[in-house]
Amino acid sequence: MLRVSKLTDYATVVMTCLAGAGDDVQSAQALAERAHLELPTVSKLLKQLAQAELVVSTRGINGGYRLAREPREITIADIVTAMEGPIGMTECSAHAGACDHESHCGVRVNWRRISQAIATALESVTLADMVKPPPRRAGAIPLRVANA
Repeated sequence: MLRVSKLTDYATVVMTCLAGAGDDVQSAQALAERAHLELPTVSKLLKQLAQAELVVSTRGINGGYRLAREPREITIADIVTAMEGPIGMTECSAHAGACDHESHCGVRVNWRRISQAIATALESVTLADMVKPPPRRAGAIPLRVANA
C-alpha cells in the first residue's frame, strides 16, 4: 500500500490546526491538545516544520507557533516535502543518478510521470482547503486540475 508516514500525516493535522487558528500564536501544548497528539510528537513536528520555514516560532511567555505564510500559500506538497523529502514514487524519480539501472531502465520515464501526477495533486490542495468543511456527499471531493 502506498501511503505517507504517520509523522507526515500528523504534520498535516498540526498545520491544519495552525491554519484554523488564524494569526494567533499557538503553544505546542495547545496544538497537541487540539490535534489529539502527544506533546513530544508535536514538538518534533514543529521543529521540522520550522526548519522547512513552514512555521515560525516565537519565544517567551506568550510564545508559540504560527504559519510562516497564509494557509492558501502552503500546499500539502510543501508539508510532505518538509517531512519526507522530494516527492517521488521511486528513488530515480526523485533523484537522478540514484540507481545503477537508470541507463537501461524501461520504466523510469513512466514512474516519473506517475510521481509528477502525485506531486501535482498534492500541490493542488492547500491548508486553506484543509480547514474548509468536508463535502456533504461522499465522492464529491473536487480535484483541481492544472492547465495543460
